[in-house]
Amino acid sequence: MERIAVVGIGRIGLCLALNLERAGYEVLGCDRNREHVRRVARRILRTPEPGVEEALGNACAFRACDAIAEVRDFGPALILVAVATPEAEGGGYDPVEVDRVLGELFALGPAPRRTELALVCTTLPGYGDSRALEAEARGYFLSYNPGFVAQGSVIRDQLYPDGVLIGEADATAGDALERMHRRMCLNEPTVHRMSRLSAEIAKLATNSFLTMKIAFANAIGDLATRVGGEPERVLAAVGADARIGPQCLRYGFSYGGPCFPRDNRALNLFARRNDCELLQAEATDEMNRRHAAFQVGHYLRAHAEAEAIHFHSVTYKPGTEILDESAPLALAVQLARAGRRVVVHESPAVLARLRDEFGALFEYHARPAKADLPAHGSGSRARPVRPRRRSLKSLEK
Repeated sequence: MERIAVVGIGRIGLCLALNLERAGYEVLGCDRNREHVRRVARRILRTPEPGVEEALGNACAFRACDAIAEVRDFGPALILVAVATPEAEGGGYDPVEVDRVLGELFALGPAPRRTELALVCTTLPGYGDSRALEAEARGYFLSYNPGFVAQGSVIRDQLYPDGVLIGEADATAGDALERMHRRMCLNEPTVHRMSRLSAEIAKLATNSFLTMKIAFANAIGDLATRVGGEPERVLAAVGADARIGPQCLRYGFSYGGPCFPRDNRALNLFARRNDCELLQAEATDEMNRRHAAFQVGHYLRAHAEAEAIHFHSVTYKPGTEILDESAPLALAVQLARAGRRVVVHESPAVLARLRDEFGALFEYHARPAKADLPAHGSGSRARPVRPRRRSLKSLEK
């Protein structure tokens, strides 16, 4: 049975490891968080990510460890690195965890045989090339193989991707990664193989285009709202054009979350460092900020001062517990600080975090963690509780 190691078994990495185990690989997961490893190994991990607990319980051969040396001893043909790469202070991504993993792996000496090594986490274009020669000198052939997944549907997104992006070290590495995805995926995705640098650019460009589409939809929705039009009907008509498509073209919150904002900023940073201006990406961020400001004013006008404003989710996406750059939360905070009564309906875990940070700013109502939520827009946007419709004249007062 072919062996694969996944280093970094947080939400993305663990889902990947479990999907690979399901596909018939012998999989070893590795993470420096010993308590997390213990919970995974004993099958007692509790997570809001759908399907993970069930998949973990059914994973007979999957094992977990907390030391890179055990990964080396495991003798995998392929090592996938899925550690966190948070946004760096000056922009881009902080590769400290990737550097740590590679440093520990390389310190163990040359690989006993050729070993494929692929970065699953997002990196700034050029990072893979900067580490490739060092890796190859030790028998590790470094490729870039990021996933396109959304929190709350990671397992499904990995099994049914629209496409697979491979920045290959060479043809042998590309073949190995393509075989892995063909075996794991339950659909037949298009596989895009290219250089590491090209794949790093393609990853950021994809998410940057989606943010541009979301920001455009919200800008058109704001315009329609200002003049008394119907945002949803306008955007449905625009999205019906086959050249445009309806995905990510719904009126809702600004984009947010752990991926879209930082990927758009990172692409801008990379472009500026290479004497290139991506005016679309810069305009997208500005449109996103202006839409958030428009929503504050719109909600204040649409709700009477004594009326409670209810949010059935303030995470960046309903069904998750992630508050990173959450547009609904930012809106709720601004409304509450403007003196309005804001009622937040969330899972107990999210409410506990909100109470710690915001105290009595909101009223809190618990709902079951897996309760059905209102429909939400594409990408990172949630659909808020809609304010009452009022005439254009009343909105302009």
